[in-house]
Amino acid sequence: MKRSWLADYSWAFITAQNAMLCMAKNALHKPTSDGHAATQALWESRHRESMSLNEAADLCRRCHRMAPFCFYNGNTFAAVMRDVVSSLSLPADQGFILRSLAGHIVAGVATEEEVRAFREFSDGL
Repeated sequence: MKRSWLADYSWAFITAQNAMLCMAKNALHKPTSDGHAATQALWESRHRESMSLNEAADLCRRCHRMAPFCFYNGNTFAAVMRDVVSSLSLPADQGFILRSLAGHIVAGVATEEEVRAFREFSDGL
């Protein structure tokens, strides 16, 4: 099922999410000179598009890799995907597993098996 999964998450929201994560860990919240503008442009051009849940996770993973902020890029975009998965009406145990898978995919640490399982779930929506 394709849907605008990320439409509610503006770049201002992404920036605020990163600022909160940095504040909680007493880390510097600052845009990077190399990745910020390009990531913002990518996000703003794509986040409202209709896409599969798997494509939404991939967009978040790509944005994490582009490193728009000095710290907690993975946590910022993984939190968005976990929130998206939380919006699904899933049994508690399945929701927990899918939030974890989504976070691993965005962070780039998911195994091929985990990516395949998430893709299969996404395709089944």
